[in-house]
Amino acid sequence: MRLFGVVNASPDSLHAESIVGTADEALQRARRLLADGADAIDVGGQGSTDIAEVVDWEVEWRRLQEVLPAIVSLGAAVSVDTWRPEVARRALEAGATVLNAADGMQAEAMWAVAAEHRVAVVVPFLSGPDPRTLKVVEHDPVGAIIEFFEARLATAARYGMRERCILDPGTGFAPPNWPWEQRYSYQKEVYTRLGELRRFNLPIYVALPWKRTVQHDELLELVVRQQPEFGRVHHPKRVRAIEALIGLAE
Repeated sequence: MRLFGVVNASPDSLHAESIVGTADEALQRARRLLADGADAIDVGGQGSTDIAEVVDWEVEWRRLQEVLPAIVSLGAAVSVDTWRPEVARRALEAGATVLNAADGMQAEAMWAVAAEHRVAVVVPFLSGPDPRTLKVVEHDPVGAIIEFFEARLATAARYGMRERCILDPGTGFAPPNWPWEQRYSYQKEVYTRLGELRRFNLPIYVALPWKRTVQHDELLELVVRQQPEFGRVHHPKRVRAIEALIGLAE
């Protein structure tokens, strides 16, 4: 699995260790992630949780303006995590090579930017118009994900971008105040059935669990055993250790 290590240029990430405020801090964080087994870096300047303050796109870009080129200078692939076309365009022009689309590519303007730059696009499933206003999926979760991807990929095809899409089941996002036990059950079912997304013949990308509890550890190992092509990760060394344990290390 190719791992994208997380660098957050937004100050309100739930994972405090991932937060950086300067280009130097971003370089330190990125170098550590790469040394611990990450293959690439994912960087974002706007939090997507319901507790994150939503700022103007200009503020989001200012957070990335020096951080992003510093990370690009390391030579690894870099994805930009954003739902704003203004930020996406500037980030791709600054050297990002993957668009990690936090809006689920539900806006035509995001497809236009992606098509202009001909980059790979991570398309996450969202049960709402944006990652901060999600609803709990009440019926078959994988069925809902498949239906969502069918619609997104139809749009991708219009832009000549279908083969550049990478499918994310969206488990890194969650509706506000969703009890953990319900979220755990949901994620376990989705991860167990990841193979059903292979019908699209596209790579799979999963935001990997990072908290250390028995249930989070169970979910992490479950995902690793499914062998998605890509993972978004805060602790790459932990993932590489699991791969070695179950015989998947390169």
